[in-house]
Amino acid sequence: MKGKLMPAIEKETLTLTKPGVDDGAAMWELVNNSSLDLNSPYKYLMMCKFFADTCVTAKVEDRLAGFVTAFIPPEADDTVFVWQVGVDSSFRGQGIASRMLSELMSRDVCRNVRYLEATVTPTNDASDSLFKGFARRHEVDCEIKTCFPSRLFPGNGHESELTYRIGPLNNK
Repeated sequence: MKGKLMPAIEKETLTLTKPGVDDGAAMWELVNNSSLDLNSPYKYLMMCKFFADTCVTAKVEDRLAGFVTAFIPPEADDTVFVWQVGVDSSFRGQGIASRMLSELMSRDVCRNVRYLEATVTPTNDASDSLFKGFARRHEVDCEIKTCFPSRLFPGNGHESELTYRIGPLNNK
């Protein structure tokens, strides 16, 4: 089914939940079949086990359509940092990433969160649009500044990572 565009997803068909460790391999596969930065399979298992409250899976029936991995940094408990957003290519363009961010922010674990942060490379138009759109929908600022300049990455070719800081949000 990979590469074949799925029919439009009805809200009732899409299930947004916390991941379980059984989702880790599917999350890794989704990233492996995309242009996203691939982390080790262990990272996805670890996020599912230890950070499930701040991660989201989107499923159509039992098929993983997308995921968000995120965490609340210990030194910034008013911030949720979104590490990675992935949507299977056959499900893109249907607002799944936006729905997953909304699901994350609606959870009790985010009740004191005032800022959503993520890092995005300058050429990642999809993430740029996702996070700026999130800020617009919440009618808050999206401050963008360099987090990790390209010179910090080993080897050649990794772009700088820009921090998108969105807020202050009213999650009460």
